[in-house]
Amino acid sequence: MTSAGAESPARRLTARGALTRDRIVRAAAELMHANGVAGTTMDQVVEASGTSKSQLYHYFDDKDALVTAVIRMQTARVMERHEPHLEQLSSLQGLRRWRDAVVRFVDERHGAHGCAIGSLASELADQSEPARILINAAFQNWESYLAAGIRRMQDRGELDARADPAELATGIVAAYQGGYLLSQARRSGRPMALALGFAIRNVEALALPQKRASDAAS
Repeated sequence: MTSAGAESPARRLTARGALTRDRIVRAAAELMHANGVAGTTMDQVVEASGTSKSQLYHYFDDKDALVTAVIRMQTARVMERHEPHLEQLSSLQGLRRWRDAVVRFVDERHGAHGCAIGSLASELADQSEPARILINAAFQNWESYLAAGIRRMQDRGELDARADPAELATGIVAAYQGGYLLSQARRSGRPMALALGFAIRNVEALALPQKRASDAAS
């Protein structure tokens, strides 16, 4: 994949057309997550989605355009899973609850297939600049939720105000991605638990003294 490609000219989709397009993207997303982008052909997408080639090319000019749609769908899927925990994040306890939910999710699947966004990043970031930009925007959006939560912790006096929320958020997402990679290889959620544990301890170390005492007593 060397360019972003483009979806067919914008048009008002009928309800049926929207469902067909969605079915194509979902089928492509599953294939690309399991087999990689390079290992997925348009013919395979046609077969998996139960559509025809003419339908596929009605919505997408080429594979690059389909990949762009897959990146957007996978980003939405991943964030849909994390947003309930991160939208109102305002305490270290909330951050720990998010960590526990992540570890449960990974452990239940024995790390299989890794992170949908991370998998796309490892395959496409050096092959397609438009894809890299989209994927980077997804990571930055994810980090923004964490950074906002950390700022709320600072506002309520739980964390040192001198800490940099953006840097802490990047560290947490980096730990998540590295933890998922090792969990995928080891078929265990333990690496994810360790990676996020280390990252969150860096945040906990910035708790103000009275807050540490309060946590220790609870």
